[in-house]
Amino acid sequence: MRLMSSINRFLLPGLAFKAVVIGGGYATGRELVEFFMPAGPTGGLWGMILAMAVWSVVCTLTFVLAFRMRALDYQSFFQGLLGRFGIAFEIAYFADLILILSVFGSAAGNIGAALLGLPLIVGTLGLILLVLLVCAAGQTAAEAVFKYVSVLLYTVYAAFVALSLWSFSPEIAAGFAKPVPTDGWISGGLTYAAYNVMGAVLILPVLRHLRSERDAVISGLFAGPLAMLPAIAFFVCLVAFYPAVLNEALPSDYVLRALGRPLFHYVFQTMVFFALLECSVGFVQAFNARIAAYNARRNRVTPKAMRVAVPAVITFGSVFIASSIGLVDLIAKGYRLMALGVLLLFLLPLFTIGVARLLRGRAAAGA
Repeated sequence: MRLMSSINRFLLPGLAFKAVVIGGGYATGRELVEFFMPAGPTGGLWGMILAMAVWSVVCTLTFVLAFRMRALDYQSFFQGLLGRFGIAFEIAYFADLILILSVFGSAAGNIGAALLGLPLIVGTLGLILLVLLVCAAGQTAAEAVFKYVSVLLYTVYAAFVALSLWSFSPEIAAGFAKPVPTDGWISGGLTYAAYNVMGAVLILPVLRHLRSERDAVISGLFAGPLAMLPAIAFFVCLVAFYPAVLNEALPSDYVLRALGRPLFHYVFQTMVFFALLECSVGFVQAFNARIAAYNARRNRVTPKAMRVAVPAVITFGSVFIASSIGLVDLIAKGYRLMALGVLLLFLLPLFTIGVARLLRGRAAAGA
């Protein structure tokens, strides 16, 4: 019981944050190639370390502020942070939700096609149905997905790194030795951190397990490494195929074919599908938590049918956007606009209004 309590207080927020940021592009390697590989292998690593540090700082501030405000959903959090202007974040979030689910649907369809030769629509529909099942079961089911998929994810990534080092160590070393410019690692790291860090407010429902501000600080600091270390390990494996991997829509599939291990290929792509599932659950469940909080303030219970019907409309409507745009263009163009919105509506208020509020609270406590 004590072990589970410690996991829920210190690790679950970071695991949930990882679940939200891993998404279609991180798990397939496309985001890592898009934002970090242009700076070269060494510059890309520096960019990833920068993004990890930003995530830890932002998650720590967000968790502490949310704990003080007793805000367990993003709408309550932004009402406390921005007042009546909190609606601006809600509008931006809804647009981001459609964009991100589009990416997930595209990635799930590509995985089904690469793994089993299925039509793209089959993988997409499979993802949607699983997301709806988990969300219908509620917050406890969502937290279980974050925990158990994390075990699968870390295990498979560890095996992936071991196999890649065994097979491609000379190529990885040669990739890091290439004399390529490292320009752009700061902008790449900050952009990637910015549009993903919105996950810090989407996973606020899991903060219900925190007992103190100390718990909030510890869980926030853990969030960055828990989310980024698998990506760093993955990136090192991709370096063996630099620069050819820059043009691959599914870099993970490219490396797995080179490994020539069909069984592990299936295992890895299955893990990616479940990573898409946990990330989709994180975004959709955040929307459900916002609806539940709205009803609770009006002394109404959210019907179970609503926990399914509303996400169903959103997911079925959004995932098919990717079929006409494509995964690479969605990540390259749409996500950069998302980063700008997160900067203006979340990060700037957090580091000004939020920090000032935390400092005033500390001064009042000291007095």
